[in-house]
Amino acid sequence: MVKFSKELEAQLIPEWKDAFVNYWQLKKHIKKIKLARNKRPTQLNHGFGRSIVDPIRFIAMKLLSTKLFFSSNNNTNTDDDETVKVRSKSTEDASDHEVEFYQTELLQLFSEEDEVRVFFERLDEELNKVNQFYKTKESEFLERGEALNDQLQTLMDLKQILDGNRRWKPNILPRSSSSSRRNSGFSDSPLGLNDGSTEISDEIIAAFERNGVKFMNSPAAAAAGGGAKRKKVEKRKAAMRIDIPATTPTSAISAVTSMLWEDLISNSTKQDSTAGHSINRKKIQCAEKMIRTAFVELYRGLGLLKTYSSLNMVAFTKILKKFDKVSKQEASARYLKAVKRSHFISSDKVVRLMDEVESIFTQHFANNDRKRAMKFLRPRQHKDSHLVTFFSGLFTGCFVSLFGIYIILAHLCGIFSATTGTAYMETVYPVFSVFALLSLHMFLYGCNMMMWKNTRINYNFIFEFAPNTALKYRDAFLICTTLMTCIVGALLIHLLLTAAAISPSHVDTIPGFLLLIFIALLICPFDIFYRPTRYCFLRIMRNIICSPLYKVLMVDFFMADQLTSQIPLLRHLESTACYFLAESFKTRQYTCKNGSLYRQFAYVISFSPYYWRAMQCARRWFDESDPNHLANMGKYVSAMVAAGARLTYATQSNSLWFGVVLVTSIVATVYQLYWDFVKDWGLLNPNSKNPWLRDDLMLKNKSFYYISIALNVVLRVAWIESITRFRINQVQTHLLDFFLASLEVIRRGHWNFYRLENEHLNNAGKFRAVKTVPLPFREMDSD
Repeated sequence: MVKFSKELEAQLIPEWKDAFVNYWQLKKHIKKIKLARNKRPTQLNHGFGRSIVDPIRFIAMKLLSTKLFFSSNNNTNTDDDETVKVRSKSTEDASDHEVEFYQTELLQLFSEEDEVRVFFERLDEELNKVNQFYKTKESEFLERGEALNDQLQTLMDLKQILDGNRRWKPNILPRSSSSSRRNSGFSDSPLGLNDGSTEISDEIIAAFERNGVKFMNSPAAAAAGGGAKRKKVEKRKAAMRIDIPATTPTSAISAVTSMLWEDLISNSTKQDSTAGHSINRKKIQCAEKMIRTAFVELYRGLGLLKTYSSLNMVAFTKILKKFDKVSKQEASARYLKAVKRSHFISSDKVVRLMDEVESIFTQHFANNDRKRAMKFLRPRQHKDSHLVTFFSGLFTGCFVSLFGIYIILAHLCGIFSATTGTAYMETVYPVFSVFALLSLHMFLYGCNMMMWKNTRINYNFIFEFAPNTALKYRDAFLICTTLMTCIVGALLIHLLLTAAAISPSHVDTIPGFLLLIFIALLICPFDIFYRPTRYCFLRIMRNIICSPLYKVLMVDFFMADQLTSQIPLLRHLESTACYFLAESFKTRQYTCKNGSLYRQFAYVISFSPYYWRAMQCARRWFDESDPNHLANMGKYVSAMVAAGARLTYATQSNSLWFGVVLVTSIVATVYQLYWDFVKDWGLLNPNSKNPWLRDDLMLKNKSFYYISIALNVVLRVAWIESITRFRINQVQTHLLDFFLASLEVIRRGHWNFYRLENEHLNNAGKFRAVKTVPLPFREMDSD
């Protein structure tokens, strides 16, 4: 059975971590009470200590409890055996808002009175903290629900106008009496009439305004102009704009173009106030998608708040039962009554709003199909299949057997000798190195997921993966072993055909066919071989390559960091493309690698992962205005400079470039090590209770962290081999390069665990637990 502390740690929301009950601190207070009790083994019948003032204190406590009994406002009976009384009080904060808080009074004497008083003071603080946070979040979600009500009502009204329907639907969510229809507007550039656009007449505008939506230059607005002379009424059209967030290349370019265009024509727009605009059906569809996403996020946030409430309730129950067990008193029942009366338990607004969101989503976004709506709002997590484990073991055995056979045959055929192995390394090595490095990375990712699960790190929540389609560590192992079994099998077939004196022009096409099959499987549209995961990977790669046009998510920059460790894999893809596009497999002439275009493209390949990551940092700085992102961008720029210097030194080996490589690589390595330890891992804190680590650690054995720090330093300086030029022959050069590339992949897999551990504990990336989805219809003044 899993301990509650482990369960609580696993379900903690990083952004809300400080708002949860500090269960571990309260347990420490109980341990202090237990230690104090063990130091006083002999006690009087009424719990007196050895001090002569204990009887006086006991009499005073009895008198106090009697006074509280007669002065009770609610006239409830207080038994003599009651130990605590929880009072609810109110005060005003700086904003003149009434704040309710709880305060506990001891009604009986405890032998460890000081420790017990400190415990209940701390418990009151935790209860007040939880209560206040819940009220704040509840108000926030209720306001968001009311805003979505207005947005959805506006959307429904506009859709009816476009469809020529003049009937108006009632409000979607219950709204307070003080709420009114918002003035809606579009923040994009004004749209002209085109296909799918609808011109709005004065009659429709008037009907729309009667339902609360205000339009510029409408008859009602003109009538309210006060003292202005009535001019000739012209045909007016709605001046509307839709807020489309710049999260995609199209919207980002559109936003920049719109901003420049508005700056250029702002004067003429002001003069021509009667210029007509139109509502475009495509814009309405985009607005509908945004509102649907906002409802999903609202429902998700409400679910998190409901989980927050239940976890804290269980935490209070567990900790009070522990107190009763240690103190030999029955204080939990009285205190739990106060907890259950508190707002975060007694309020049902969150539950009612969840029911309303379910009803709205089913009606408006799922065609009254509740089952379909629940797939969006509450996706279910698939259970692990025993077949996945079985096939993982099966393919692991196949891989080990085939690899052993391959090594023996390769040795007998002299494949890795300096005389006969050159052609083999030029044809087979690049393609199979790609798959080997990819499989190694997948295996390490599976190990990461297994470690994250064992240490209760909620990686699916951090990466925002859907529970019903998220990859599990058993799936990662299955993919890895299947891929490596296929690769070693292809290697063995290639070796046997080569030994059988089959035409090399035919045999050497096997690696190319294997690569084509892999690419076809990756983009396969059929729902086989983990299609959600494959398409998620392709979508993330699209976001990375198009940086900074896409909004950066946690999973985007995490994957981009993985690419910075797979530069050798990208170089091998370049070699493979060169080999097959130049048809070198027919002539076995490897001349394309000697061309200037190949060498120049090597710079592009080596720079690209660092460039993408730097652009992500620039985009995050633009979105969040956090200077730390600029500092992080500097790290990738320094790595880019060091990589370029090493590439140049490989072709121009002189003392000048040796000095440049040494200086740039040392600067980049120191920069990277500092960021790894301080920013990404959150370590090297001199003021931490764990020397030079951090206060919160998921691994109990601290030595793992110190060993990991040393290992990361060693693997970070592997570039030293590239300037020492320790080479014997071409075959061993390729094998050594593959070994170093594998070390970098291992370092990245090792880095992944501590990066996500720090994110889980401290929200290092400062990502929100619930995304604030921008709403399409923006409030604007009628003038």
